[in-house]
Amino acid sequence: MPNRLAHETSPYLLQHADNPVDWWPWSAAAFEEARRRGVPVLLSVGYSSCHWCHVMAHESFEDVATAELLNEHFVAVKVDREERPDVDAVYMEAVQAATGQGGWPMTVFLTPDAEPFYFGTYFPPEPRHGMPSFGQILDGVRNAWADRRDEVGEVAGRIVADLAGRSLTGALPADRRPPGPEELHGALMGLTREFDAVHGGFGGAPKFPPSMVLEFLLRHYARTGSAGALEMVQATGAAMARGGIYDQLGGGFARYAVDATWTVPHFEKMLYDNALLCRTYAHLWRATGSDLARRIAVETADFMVRELRTDQGGFASALDADSDDGTGKHVEGAYYVWTPEQLRAVLGDEDAEFAATCFGVTEEGTFEEGASVLQLPDTEGLVDVERVASVKRRLLAAREERPRPGRDDKVVASWNGLAIAALAETGAYFDRPDLIQAATDAADLLVRVHMDWHARLHRTSRDGTPGANSGVLEDYADVAEGFLTLASVTGEGVWVEFAGFFLDTVLLQFTAEDGALYDTAADAEALIRRPQDPTDNATPSGWTAAAGALLSYAALTGSGLHRDAAERALGIVTALAGRAPRFIGWGLAVAEAALDGPREVAVVGPQGDPATVALHRAALLGTAPGAVVALGAPGADEVPLLQDRPLVDGQPAAYVCRHFTCERPTTDPEELTERLQG
Repeated sequence: MPNRLAHETSPYLLQHADNPVDWWPWSAAAFEEARRRGVPVLLSVGYSSCHWCHVMAHESFEDVATAELLNEHFVAVKVDREERPDVDAVYMEAVQAATGQGGWPMTVFLTPDAEPFYFGTYFPPEPRHGMPSFGQILDGVRNAWADRRDEVGEVAGRIVADLAGRSLTGALPADRRPPGPEELHGALMGLTREFDAVHGGFGGAPKFPPSMVLEFLLRHYARTGSAGALEMVQATGAAMARGGIYDQLGGGFARYAVDATWTVPHFEKMLYDNALLCRTYAHLWRATGSDLARRIAVETADFMVRELRTDQGGFASALDADSDDGTGKHVEGAYYVWTPEQLRAVLGDEDAEFAATCFGVTEEGTFEEGASVLQLPDTEGLVDVERVASVKRRLLAAREERPRPGRDDKVVASWNGLAIAALAETGAYFDRPDLIQAATDAADLLVRVHMDWHARLHRTSRDGTPGANSGVLEDYADVAEGFLTLASVTGEGVWVEFAGFFLDTVLLQFTAEDGALYDTAADAEALIRRPQDPTDNATPSGWTAAAGALLSYAALTGSGLHRDAAERALGIVTALAGRAPRFIGWGLAVAEAALDGPREVAVVGPQGDPATVALHRAALLGTAPGAVVALGAPGADEVPLLQDRPLVDGQPAAYVCRHFTCERPTTDPEELTERLQG
């Protein structure tokens, strides 16, 4: 018999709807039930494409004996971290503070007042590798609750008090200034020390795509001409593109590499990674003209549209790491890896030998049970490009016949904002109007389904129905960023207006008096702590994403209020630039834009006129950090930057402004390109 999760919309929660565990969704009713029964709460947090979440579900939550123990002595609450990042953030902070590490599935035991007192992540069904079994954990917590409840309450109270004392409000530098040239140079030096000069990227295993850091380095290179900054981007970009973390057949990136060489990925594919990396590679092409960067940007955009686009025009959250290996068993990476025998079955002996050499497929394998993750080393000029393309097409067609990984088809507002920005720019750079249309369709969905009459955002939707959960700071910030980018590409000023609505909400609901930002709105559900984190994780933090969107909006509209808010928010980047540059990459990128101006470009001319199109393209391809572009016909006033911008001698013209000063207009695309070099 299905449990209470059967009525939820989250694919992750629905995966647990048939568990024998009597799950509750996160709700006041769940905690009231715990108070009524006098039992603790088990909080289990995960997401649909999480491999170890699936493992623990199969081992423990599908086990009848474990479920009986849980149901008798606990109220079990299941949370999709992608739906409720606020709940996840608050309790993950507690887990990390208590254990020194975190991850998913996250397992936390709470009092009926939602105060945490015992923490963990994955627990096996039997004691293993020094870890207690999940059953032992349940027995231990049950006994502590029954025999030492006062002690449990004291522990929970101390933890909550510690979390409450971690607010960053009041922690900004006294002058609240954005980083200057010295701090940004210090960040570059810090990244140089952590750079892996052999394999690219930063740090060791596991290795995550550093998309936000790469964006900072590209902007720093544009402003300063630093060869070292560009070299780190080029080396990392090439290593990832040619490694196993990139899907050499279908395009798109896996979540991370389990090793330091980018060889073996954790195979889940997330919308946010691919959106961020698509944009980064497009910007790398813009800076260098790299054919490799162009190919990866376009293939990644095509992957998102082909594999993640929903029937309603939005983009699904993720593809699972696991899939059926053909025997009914779900195995990580089964959809993606190859053995020499499998190559021969598809390609024949001669082409299979060629493919094995080309893609690094060996008898020993690079993954499990003799299978290999496809890689594509730098063999330009050494192999037949057409033959490689033919082999890729045939292998991809054969792979399409394999059981596909599951797809989490909920639409997350913030991640769709990132996708809108990436697809709009990639479509504009590479003359792909279909990608621009896909970005527009996603933006339409966010307005139609995710936005209410008060311009407040729902974080998620599924099948065109909004979820009950409210948007958090990153939703407002990333959607505003996507809409502002879409406006620059299409010339449709309505997207600037919508972005303004969302950023006004950021100022009213998420911003403290000193300019610090909270992850949840002032009128959101109260948790044991109001989450607040300026550092980047897998995506730009809501804090730094808001700073970037506020800065761009101010440049397009002339709003001093939004500019001041952006600069105050960047104060935290000043504090962190030298200490933790890897974890504040987007903030550093925004700071580069603020230091450069950012430059404001108004392109005025009849829509579709070849001269207007040429000027607009030159504006979009300018490498000046964070430059904003407005496009409109003569007399257009939807975007304030366009106001009072006449044609020049009857010809389309571009106006470039910075620091409250405008240069003379130009009608020459080449001259505009020169003006917009970093």
